[in-house]
Parts: sequence; C-alpha cells; structure tokens
Amino acid sequence: MADCITKVELSVSCSDLLDKDVGSKSDPLCVLLQSSGGDSWTELGRTERLKNTSSPSFSQRLRLDYHFETVQNLKLGVYDIDNSSSDLGDDDYLGGVELTLGQIVSSKTLTRPLQLKKGKPAGKGSITITAEEIKDNRAIVLELEAKNLDKKDTFGKSDPFLEIFKQGDDGKWQLVHRTEVVKNNLNPSWKKFTVPLQTFCCSDLDRPLKVDCSDHDSDGSHDLIGSFTTKVSELQKAGHGSPVAFDCIHPEKQKKKKSYKNSGVVSVKSCTLVAQYSFLDYVMGGCQINFTVGIDFTGSNGDPRSPNSLHYMSPDGLNQYLSALWSVGQVVKDYDTDKLFPAFGFGAKLPPDYQV
Repeated sequence: MADCITKVELSVSCSDLLDKDVGSKSDPLCVLLQSSGGDSWTELGRTERLKNTSSPSFSQRLRLDYHFETVQNLKLGVYDIDNSSSDLGDDDYLGGVELTLGQIVSSKTLTRPLQLKKGKPAGKGSITITAEEIKDNRAIVLELEAKNLDKKDTFGKSDPFLEIFKQGDDGKWQLVHRTEVVKNNLNPSWKKFTVPLQTFCCSDLDRPLKVDCSDHDSDGSHDLIGSFTTKVSELQKAGHGSPVAFDCIHPEKQKKKKSYKNSGVVSVKSCTLVAQYSFLDYVMGGCQINFTVGIDFTGSNGDPRSPNSLHYMSPDGLNQYLSALWSVGQVVKDYDTDKLFPAFGFGAKLPPDYQV
C-alpha cells in the first residue's frame, strides 16, 4: 500500500492587493499557518518579501507534510512589511484565506478572494495557490552570466536580474526562481543557486522554461531587457563542456528594427544535477547520532541547595539540567546503537582536596 504521507509544495501569487503605503504600492509577504486545535495556529513558513507590488508572484515555495487521513486546516495571510522585524503584529494585514490542504491538493490550483475578516473582503484582492507533490530528491545547480545587456537607466547602466518560469500543465508560466539584482552592470554574473528539480521543471528535463532578464527599478516597474526559452536538457550541455548561450530578445524591439539582433546574451557557466538527501535518507542509510553531554559545574550556576540553581538538588531528584538531558536523550537514543552516552564536566570541586 502506498504511503499516505507525502511532501507537498505550495506556490503563491496574489492580485489587486490593497495599497497600504503612502505614495507607493505595498511590500507584500505571505505567511502559511496550520491549525493546531481550537483557536491556535502554528506558522509553517513564509515567502520572501516583494517590494512595491500589488500583484506579487512569490518565488519562495511553502512546504508541508500532506496527511491523507487528516483534515489539515490552513490559513494564508498576506502582510505589508515595512520594517526588519519578524513580528507581523506591527505590519498591515492585506487579507487572508482559510481552507484545507485537501481542497488545494484536489484542485491543484485554487484562487480565492482575500478577506480582512470573515465576511469582509480585502477590496478586489485575490490569492492563487498551486500544489505540487515532492517526489524527486534531485536539485539543479545553475550559475549564469550575461554580456552586453541593453542600458535601461538614464543616469547609469542597468540593474539586471533574472526570473525563471516553467510552463504549467495549463500552459501558463509559473515563477520558479528569481536571482539577486546586480547593480549598475551590463555584464553581470549572478550567484550560483540551487532549486529542487521538482520545483524547477516538475522533474521533466524537456519541459519548456522561460527566462526574463529585467532591469530592476525601486518603484516596482521593472523594465524587460529580453527573454528566451529553453529546457533543462539544453542547460545541461554546459556541464559537458559545450558553450550554452541564449540571445535575450525584446519582442517590441524585434518588431520595430529589422537589423535587431538581441538585447544581450545570457550564458550558462555551469549546470549540474545533484541529489538532496533528507534527514530520513541519512538515518535509513545507516547514519548514527552520537549524544555527548558537557556539564558546567562552576559556581556561576548558583548554590545547588537553592531552588533557583540549575543544579538544584531537589527532593524528587530532578533539576533543569536533568530535564533537558532527559528530553533530548529520549529522542536521540533511538538513533544510537550502543545506547551509551559520554558525559563530561568542568569546573567542579572534587574530593578529597576540593580543588577545581
């Protein structure tokens, strides 16, 4: 019988979000919460924060376990982030939606209106969630560069970045990765990055991919430099020593100029497929975890006769150190064959001379 527990990855995009910033659009981030019973919710993950956009497409995927036999109530909330704090309590709430993971999985792609609270819509805002099962443990590692990109800024060169999309089963393009921005450079080299192959191309090496090269603008109105289409099987040629380069084509310029060749060239410096092993892969492959304890016996922990000391010698024989050791040891012992745990101490005064 097939396992009823599997990994699921959610991709999120929104449209027509409320504008909470004065003079500009919001800087949205999406957070995923799962019900832990009653009115309690546990955060499972967050997307990246995107600047100055009311229709974000988040590249950071949200992963969680799917349990077929359990109703998993989820809440996705979108916030306007205007500070560096991880606490969302001081950020503007742009709307959210409550639904079950089963609803998302059974629909594959689901679009719902955002609500500020039950019965109160968040303007015309909506959220789209797409679910994919994670079956492949491979990942693609890419390093890209470009040459002779078009100059887009009036008082400087372009600030280029790449967005890579895969073609969904419905024919629509889905964002899978966004590179960092390289400031003021027409010949940029982007940092090497790794994306799970399932995310990147649904593990299909011949699935169409689209790459957009754009000039980053702080107001969110990024200018397209050029685009090209490819597939992983073509990108892999760079790993075999063959040069792999693509003309960046701007469709409007191509229409207007008969002599138009390209708006720059994007090259693949390296492309490899690697295995991303899970914790369970290591454990099932024979990896053992050794539990070694080090205990601070110095006087900084206080008088062991005082209940406030971490080394308190209580009548029931327990203290905070023992509780911590017991809690960790109970978990780790299952992964250690001899069940023997070395323990070391320092700073103690030992009889008979009681010298440290």
